[in-house]
Amino acid sequence: MAYTKKKLTTNTSEPIAPLTSPEATEARMCGLAISLAEQQLRDGTASSQVITHYLKLATGKYQEEIERLKRENELLSAKTNALQAQQKSDEQIQQVLDALRSYSGETEYEDL
Repeated sequence: MAYTKKKLTTNTSEPIAPLTSPEATEARMCGLAISLAEQQLRDGTASSQVITHYLKLATGKYQEEIERLKRENELLSAKTNALQAQQKSDEQIQQVLDALRSYSGETEYEDL
């Protein structure tokens, strides 16, 4: 017996709240797509692309890739923080040098 595609029915008596941002719209659409994919998988009507997508999500290799990306993001964040700290330190050193020059009576700055 062949499977037939079933339409996902929604309760039309529930009012759908208007969304205030594109991010909220995207989140709602993703939720609907995931719900539809789940229903298709339960009914046996999911396409091979949907099945492959969820099989990929379940693999260890995919999880390792996600962890690697998280570590790369942490590294980039640490590098950014280090650069900002170095810039702040350079500014503070320059302020100290300027203060010392003003105390010594120098009016013109010489290159160091």
